[in-house]
Order: sequence, then C-alpha cells, then structure tokens
Amino acid sequence: MNSELEFLINQDEGYNLEFKESVSGSLAREICAFANANGGKIVVGVSNDKKIKGISDANNAIKIHKAILPHKKASDFVPYISLYKELVRELRLLDPKVDISEVMGDIEKVLDDSIETKGYIIRDPKDSKRIDLSKIDFDALKKTFEKHMKHTEFERLKNILTFKLEEMIKLNSTRIDYKEKLETLIEAYNSGSINVETAFEELVKFAKKLKEEEKRAIAESLTEEELTLFDKLRKPNLTEREKNQVKKVAKELLFSLKKEKLVIDWRKKQQTRACVKLRIEKDLDKGLPISYDRITYLEKCKIVFQHIYDSYFGDGKSIYAVDTG
Repeated sequence: MNSELEFLINQDEGYNLEFKESVSGSLAREICAFANANGGKIVVGVSNDKKIKGISDANNAIKIHKAILPHKKASDFVPYISLYKELVRELRLLDPKVDISEVMGDIEKVLDDSIETKGYIIRDPKDSKRIDLSKIDFDALKKTFEKHMKHTEFERLKNILTFKLEEMIKLNSTRIDYKEKLETLIEAYNSGSINVETAFEELVKFAKKLKEEEKRAIAESLTEEELTLFDKLRKPNLTEREKNQVKKVAKELLFSLKKEKLVIDWRKKQQTRACVKLRIEKDLDKGLPISYDRITYLEKCKIVFQHIYDSYFGDGKSIYAVDTG
C-alpha cells in the first residue's frame, strides 16, 4: 500500500483529515471548507471507522454477472467484470508487503493494452508462493501492531490467513470449521462489536491454531493426502487402537487406488468409476474398526469416493501433485 495513504488511513479524522465512503454531493462543500481554512486531505473509499470500501461491491457485481449467464446481454459487461476481478484479486494479494502503487500500475497497463486492442486483456497472475505460517514472527508482528498502523496490520494478517486457509481447505475440506471461525471473527471486527486491538489478538491466536493444523500430518505420521483421507474416515470417540486402524486403511487404500485404479480419464468411464468404487467398498469393509455400523460404513464409502473423484484426475495428477515445472 502507498505509504502516505497507509499513514492517513491509520490517523483519526480531524480538522485537516476526513474519510468519505463514496463521492457524493457533500464532497464539494467539504472541499470548499478545507480550501477556506488551512487545507486538508479527504480520503475517498474509506469509511469513518477506517474500513476500505469497494471490494464487496465488486464481488457483488461479479456474482450477479455469473447469475445471469448465459444471457446474450451478459457479454456486454465482460470488460467491466474482468477489471473487477483483476482489481479484487490484486488487492488481496498474499504478499504482506504488497504495494498498492504496483497494483495500480498493472491495472493501468491493462487499460492501456485494452484501448490499443479494443478489448480487455486480463492475464493470469504469476504463480504465488505458498504461505508458510512457520515463517511468521508473531512477536515482531505484535510490536509493529502496537507501534502504529493497527488497522493495516489487522488487514494484512487477515488476508494472509484467508488465502492460507483457502489453500488448506482445498487440500482437506474437513477444515471448513476454521473458515467459519475466521469469518465470525472478521464479521465481529467489521460490525464494530470488538475493537481492533481485541480483533488482532484473536487473529494471532487463530493463526497459531492454524499453524498447528498445518503440521498435524507430520504429528500423525501421515502425508497431507493420507491425512485428508484419514479425516474423512474417522468418526468421534475412536480409541487409540481404532484410530491406528483407520490410519492403516487410509494409507493402504490410497496406495492401491493410485497404483492400480486411477488411470488416465478414469472419471469419464463408467467401468473405471465402478472399479474405484468397488475397491473403496472392499477395503473399508475389510479394514474399518468393528465400531463402524452399516450406516456409517456406507456413508464413509460415499464420502471417500466423492473425495477421490474430486481430487484425483488420473495418471498421477491430483490436487496434491506438486508442479515442478
């Protein structure tokens, strides 16, 4: 974010500074008032409680446009929607040191290219590095927060955790509870029911819990994809022995499916899908603890098949495969 803008947002409104959510009729009067006094600054797009406005409106426009597809008139709005998507994506970059001037430079280039070609050219962003929560120095983060830029530091950490959580949920959908907890915290902050100091403290606590979750696969002696299958197979109140049984089933099932059943385009053919489903049913019937009743067994078979279908594309390709290219 531009350093001057960042500084202004973290100040309180006063004789020489005012925040405006949008351009309105009162803006002209306020400019005149500043001109007749000692001057001042008006920051447009920021509410009185220092929340940056606009992203939610852009997201709403994107959702509405998607809802009216494939109506022929929807194509008239594609240039605008493309720009909205680019702006929202860039403003939510993972890098906590993101500079808004660089973002705007990219947007201006898109506009320039669009004028020349009579069409909007939105290129995919460069691949971003995965966020490693173990690299975040929470003590240093707290010191920066206490010194200045409280709202900015909250937004920065919130964005890091939001994107990290999306990445983690993509690999393991059972982590959805974390998303709900984060959304509840953000809503409390946005509504003003908790102040920025309390919100930041709770956000740091949440980050530490997320850090523990990120390392859970190692603690359970599983790979990330084995952990996901284990989480989908487990049920409440398992004994330690039963827990180890479920781990064993997860490991062996995943190994056999990847080795023998998940061939090229397996999802497109009824026969290969049936083979995968049958292998899941046989392995779970054989390996799950006896405490799993028939209803639970059938439910787990369905959950596991859906997970395999959604996550493994065949020929060694999956959401867990690391692209080394």
